[in-house]
Amino acid sequence: MSEVPPIPPVQVGGYGPAGGYKFSADEVDGVIKQWENLLVEARKDLEHARTVANVKAPANEFASDDFIAKGANPSGQSLLEQHQRMVDYTTNFITALKAAKNKIAVAEQEAADAADIKNTGGV
Repeated sequence: MSEVPPIPPVQVGGYGPAGGYKFSADEVDGVIKQWENLLVEARKDLEHARTVANVKAPANEFASDDFIAKGANPSGQSLLEQHQRMVDYTTNFITALKAAKNKIAVAEQEAADAADIKNTGGV
């Protein structure tokens, strides 16, 4: 199976590398939800592809066995691999989106902590 392509850079607000996807802090939760919904559907498709990939001959005779060996199984395996790559890519993209979102939360908390220290005189 070929490798899943790398996820392009994800920038949320001003955090994260440029040159890929860019989302505002307000829209990232909606984007994550859309990708999570896509993942649910991709996993359903993967299960259907698994059924196709594991098709069995209806009878133990040459025509059925030949069809399975030369047509159905190779095609089914290709379908299964493609769907698995889609699930993997979608999972990786959700992870990248959540990581970018978490960078904002960490940066905001650090800024709030720094402001508290400054306002309390460094105590």
